[in-house]
Amino acid sequence: MKSLAVAFTGPSDSGKTTLILKVANILKNDHALAIIKNDPSDKAIFDVEGKDSWKFSQTGAEVVITSPTRTTLFSKHQKSLDEIIDMLGSFDFLLVEGLKNLPLPRIAIFRNKLDVDYFDCSDAIAIDESINLSDYDLPSHIAILDLNNPEQVVAWILKNAKKVK
Repeated sequence: MKSLAVAFTGPSDSGKTTLILKVANILKNDHALAIIKNDPSDKAIFDVEGKDSWKFSQTGAEVVITSPTRTTLFSKHQKSLDEIIDMLGSFDFLLVEGLKNLPLPRIAIFRNKLDVDYFDCSDAIAIDESINLSDYDLPSHIAILDLNNPEQVVAWILKNAKKVK
C-alpha cells in the first residue's frame, strides 16, 4: 500500500465534497481509498437516538459496532491524524476534506472568487470559469487546476500526495 494523502479545503459550498467524490470515483478503480471529512461545526448526525449504539455512546465510552459488512467507531474524543490513519488500516490514498492545519499537500477549491487567506496553506487551487485569475496576484508556488477536470486533479494528486505512514 502506498499510504499517500492529500487534503482539500475551501469556503463552504465551494464544491469540496463534489470534487472529492469525482476524484475518489477515478482513483477507486486502481487504488484502495480512505476519506476523512472534518466537521468543524459539529453538526453531523451519525447515530439515531434510542438505538443501542446511541445508548452505548451516551455513556462516554468508545463504541465499535461491527457487522458482516461494516465496522463503525463512535468516539467521544477528537483523534489526531496519526490515530485516525492507524485505525484506517491499509490504503493507497487518503483524501482529507478540511483540517487546514494538517501538513498535507492541499488543493483549495473556489467558485466565483478566490479567498487569499487560503493561499498560505494551499499547494494548488481548483477553480472554474467563474474566476478571473487576472484579478488576483497568485503566489508562484500554487498550481492552477480545472475544477471541472477531475482527471487533471488526479494527475496532480498522483504527483504531489504525501506519504503518511
